[in-house]
Amino acid sequence: MIEHWPLLGLRLRTPRLELRLPDEDELAALADVAARGIHEPGRRPFLRPWTDVSPRDLAREVVQRHWRRRGGWTPLSWALELAVFREGDPIAVQDLWADNYATLREVATGSWLGLDHQGQGIGTEMRGAVLHLAFAGLGAEHARTASFVDNPAPLAVSRKLGYRPDGITRDVLHDRAVVSERLRLTRHDWDSRERPPVTIDGLDPCLEQFGVDPAITARPCVPEG
Repeated sequence: MIEHWPLLGLRLRTPRLELRLPDEDELAALADVAARGIHEPGRRPFLRPWTDVSPRDLAREVVQRHWRRRGGWTPLSWALELAVFREGDPIAVQDLWADNYATLREVATGSWLGLDHQGQGIGTEMRGAVLHLAFAGLGAEHARTASFVDNPAPLAVSRKLGYRPDGITRDVLHDRAVVSERLRLTRHDWDSRERPPVTIDGLDPCLEQFGVDPAITARPCVPEG
């Protein structure tokens, strides 16, 4: 299948983690992780209401979301939903997505992490891995993210990785207004600090699927502001 869908051969590795597309058994195991919980009951740190459905329905949604993102992939609009493995077990999902990437060279990220694995620096490590893919592998100029203003953990991860404030977004969740803080990381800020090591394998055959000309990754960083 890698010959037909090269993304199946893409691997990101950090000192503790491997990020890649899961096979069907691993996807089922990942759905079980989500069903056991990704945040405390009663909290709503995401726009998606994770705790408003049964564990069974939540697990099914994890599987369907993964299939939708693979099936809807085009070079103009793509979403890479990577499973995060620690010591061979899937524990999280780290997303990287973009629209009109060839023109904008901008990506967005999102993630979730099983409750049993939180508070260990894994969220920072797995986001750092996909940012390395974006900036070092795909030649990105910008990465953006957003988190509720009362959800300090992902905001702390973003600041640790060098993101800067980029305004706010207001949405409706359960008939009330919620505010998210937007953050943005430029290539200049990414290049300006030391990062933990990340290795990428299997990227070259995937570049066309990302809408990337291989020459784009060699373009120099242009300082901003």
